Amino acid sequence: MAVEVTTDPVSGELSTGSGQTSVRPGQPPVSMIERMTLILDAFDGATPTLTLVGLAERTGLPRSTVHRILDQLIRLRWLAHAPGGYRLGVRTLELGGLAADHNEIRDVVSPLLHDLSQRTGMVGHLAVLDGPEVLYLDKVGGRFAATVPTRLGGRMPAHSTALGKALLATLEPSIVEASFRDRLPQLTARTLADRAELHRELVRIRNRQGVAVDNEESVPGIACVAVPIRGRGAAVAAVSLSGQISGDRATLDTARLARALVEVAHEAGRTLFPRHERWR
Repeated sequence: MAVEVTTDPVSGELSTGSGQTSVRPGQPPVSMIERMTLILDAFDGATPTLTLVGLAERTGLPRSTVHRILDQLIRLRWLAHAPGGYRLGVRTLELGGLAADHNEIRDVVSPLLHDLSQRTGMVGHLAVLDGPEVLYLDKVGGRFAATVPTRLGGRMPAHSTALGKALLATLEPSIVEASFRDRLPQLTARTLADRAELHRELVRIRNRQGVAVDNEESVPGIACVAVPIRGRGAAVAAVSLSGQISGDRATLDTARLARALVEVAHEAGRTLFPRHERWR
């Protein structure tokens, strides 16, 4: 994928647009790991094969540097030669196999989420918690999906999203506190940037049996409702429905959407953990 570089409003660091953090403004990536990451991130579904020139353009690295790193990545099987350039190697597939749990969750939940999105006309998301962020495993919604600036494989700060708050509410407060060592980034005027208020919100979510709401806390004009998918005593993922609330639509019908999401979460849980259903 093309590497989009933006400035993090909190840390002042640069983001590659895929959730990873690069280097500080005015400084090129100096470590081998940073340069490797830029090169590997340059590939995507639309451009699975890239030339040396294409990689240099996408990463912003000198061509000689890219060429030197390419030789090492090929030797270590991260990349491989392909007609017309280079492609991702078998080592990336091997590591991808370690994400089988995520693939299983997506295989089970995605058809249910797609059906729910069609019935409600809203954008559906499936995500897991990764430290202080949520990682999107799926996004559905047809032409309406373009109204919500999220993407498959993308990340958002967990405290600013309904998905993230639904998942955080299933954790012990001490674990939540340990996940946010830095100041909470404020994405909009409504983002919960105060730790104490975040903990109070998580208590309210627990009292609502896990239903979380994001009211323009991550994106202006977008609201979201989410519930966790529970496994053996823990939430393995969360599902949500998002929609625009500008204009005539000032709020979402939270209760109705929550009921629909709970049905999906329960059905997904029964499929993913059939034995767990007997003593749930």
